[in-house]
Amino acid sequence: MQKKSSFSRRTVALFWLVAVAIVIGGLIYFEQIAFLYVLTTLALIALLLVVGFADLENVGREDANS
Repeated sequence: MQKKSSFSRRTVALFWLVAVAIVIGGLIYFEQIAFLYVLTTLALIALLLVVGFADLENVGREDANS
């Protein structure tokens, strides 16, 4: 049995977006640009790893609608 989340996926994504925007805005406000560069580099590496290890070969068109 799966537990129903009280928030939709879109709402959770919006919360993450707002949280990241606040962190980035705070780093810019407090002039922590070097730390912002490090976070950006780590986020880009994580994104490239996710894309690199994605199993795109086994993705079928019939799975896209579900």
